[in-house]
Amino acid sequence: MGSLQETRLPQFEFLTKKSYTPPSWAAHLSPTPSHLFSLGHFPTPIHKWNLPNLPKNTQVYVKRDDLSGMQLSGNKVRKLEFLMAEAVEEGADCIITIGGVQSNHCRATAVAAKYLNLDCFLILRTTTDLVHRDPGLDGNLLVERLAGARIELVSEEDYYRLGRDELINILKRKLLSEGRKPYVIPMGGSTSLATWGYIEAVREIQQQLKQGNVVGATFDDIVVACGSGCTGAGLALGSRLSHLGAQVHAYSSWGTPDYFYDYAQGLLDGLQAGLKARDILNIKDAKGLGYAINTREELIFLKEIAEETGIILDPVYSGKAAFQMMRDMADDPAKWEGRKVLFVHTGGLLSLYDNTDAVAPLVGNWRKMDICG
Repeated sequence: MGSLQETRLPQFEFLTKKSYTPPSWAAHLSPTPSHLFSLGHFPTPIHKWNLPNLPKNTQVYVKRDDLSGMQLSGNKVRKLEFLMAEAVEEGADCIITIGGVQSNHCRATAVAAKYLNLDCFLILRTTTDLVHRDPGLDGNLLVERLAGARIELVSEEDYYRLGRDELINILKRKLLSEGRKPYVIPMGGSTSLATWGYIEAVREIQQQLKQGNVVGATFDDIVVACGSGCTGAGLALGSRLSHLGAQVHAYSSWGTPDYFYDYAQGLLDGLQAGLKARDILNIKDAKGLGYAINTREELIFLKEIAEETGIILDPVYSGKAAFQMMRDMADDPAKWEGRKVLFVHTGGLLSLYDNTDAVAPLVGNWRKMDICG
């Protein structure tokens, strides 16, 4: 990854601590991380995505951040490389984070923590009916529990009554009283430090463009799902500072665009970027019926895209972003005509396994083989 320098075991990069030097165009940002842990498989591929019914002369490419690992796949890996380095530097012996019961971020954090011999405590939001029950082993929960994460269930009512910060503080105080040294990662791993993960991703994209992955060596637009704001903020900041020049479109899976503009602004201010989120980032609502709730039309879209292109999208984040992007292209094709678009696939495949009942009626292409001639 360019100027990333290994500090030990030069023949083995994975799970090693590396010193970090930012791209020259981001060197003025502050604070600058000094190290990261190599947790992902980078660079992730970029390839042409032959989506149906695109506007005239529009080309869509996909950056496969869903291939950044297996248990640790998706956009969370780039953030955790920096966050885990800080946790280890501060002498933490455990990690606390929070999210929904099928949070991709919580699953990735549980695996990353165990890679680095840290315990992981996950505060997971569920319904009042289920908060007293074993949460099961569907989707992300299977990986988290196999990796030994300690699951702390909270009801939606308590989650919204107390708030994320207070819930984290309750658990943090308990662990401190037991002599533990917890490191807190907020929902989605979204901090100014973690934003460096996608600033670095822009440098990676630039290097891939130079290698000739895209005719014309440019992208006009970058499209990504927005679940906590950090990925979109990092891409937008990197695109502006590097002069990549791509307009970044972030499609939110919950909340409002105003909420995410404010959150992204906080991330930018935390890096002393001197830029306005609304000037460099276009955030649009793509939540539909609500967070992790899908219409039949959305599920049919996921099935058709997988069937026609081989790309599996998750129903919570990238699936909704791609669905809304295609709807926007259909509603205003002139806006997208002739443009080269990079869609950043942020992973989340495991959440599909929590939606098999809804998907099953759409994939009935089976029968008993006729072996009687």
